[in-house]
Amino acid sequence: MRQTENAAQDLDADGDGKDDRHFVTALARGLEVLACFKRGETFLANHEITERCKLPRSTVSRLTYTLTKLGYLHYAEEVGKYRLGTQLMALSTVALGGLDVRQIARPAMRELANFSNATVGLAVRDRLSMRYVECMRGPAAISLNIEVGVRMSMVRSSIGRAFIAALTPAERALLFEELRMLDPLAWPKVRETLEKAIKDHATLGCCCSFGEWQESVSSIAVGFRPGRGLPPMAINCGAPTVITAPQFLLDEVRPRLVEMVRGLDGVMGA
Repeated sequence: MRQTENAAQDLDADGDGKDDRHFVTALARGLEVLACFKRGETFLANHEITERCKLPRSTVSRLTYTLTKLGYLHYAEEVGKYRLGTQLMALSTVALGGLDVRQIARPAMRELANFSNATVGLAVRDRLSMRYVECMRGPAAISLNIEVGVRMSMVRSSIGRAFIAALTPAERALLFEELRMLDPLAWPKVRETLEKAIKDHATLGCCCSFGEWQESVSSIAVGFRPGRGLPPMAINCGAPTVITAPQFLLDEVRPRLVEMVRGLDGVMGA
């Protein structure tokens, strides 16, 4: 049983920055081109990038040409399409290398994964989604298809809710406004769900998602602030319900997860 990303629920707000004089539109469009490559996807043609980015084809042609010259894209002549370039991969490696909290968290994450027979992941915010930057799997033959780089719904997943719970009131207000603008009609119900999750984080010590991200998946998560200017992060523990029941997560895993994350709060220093 391998769970996949639910991209339909992970849409990001458009936010083109037209009213912000500090916003560099050309830079934003170039980054949008790089971001439109989906997980497991190797090649994209200009017309496919045009459709995904909702930009004129002439603009996309200039952007892909520039990104190719800089090494962030590579043009494969044999198929007439672009793939992500080595310069982008090097940049990603540097970015992940700067997250020392990953190395610090690994031993405890591995221990918890083995104890729970589940998957334990560390994630950071990616626009209005969460992106995994570390992952450990337990010994179970059946596990979640969660690995470094996978995106997760922020509002429906325990790890996204725990991230929100770790925000300051001011940070949370800005995020809530972005979420409201994304879908004003759905927002009242979404806000109610998130406010309950924030309360759970304060009273239970964790946020829960039992069948809300995927019907057959249960998970709990705890948010924290690593320090040294890094934004909040969250760690979750989840598995197919047939392997790990919700009550086991709450009764047995939750105290261990809370203790582990408490040790990571402020671990990077001021």
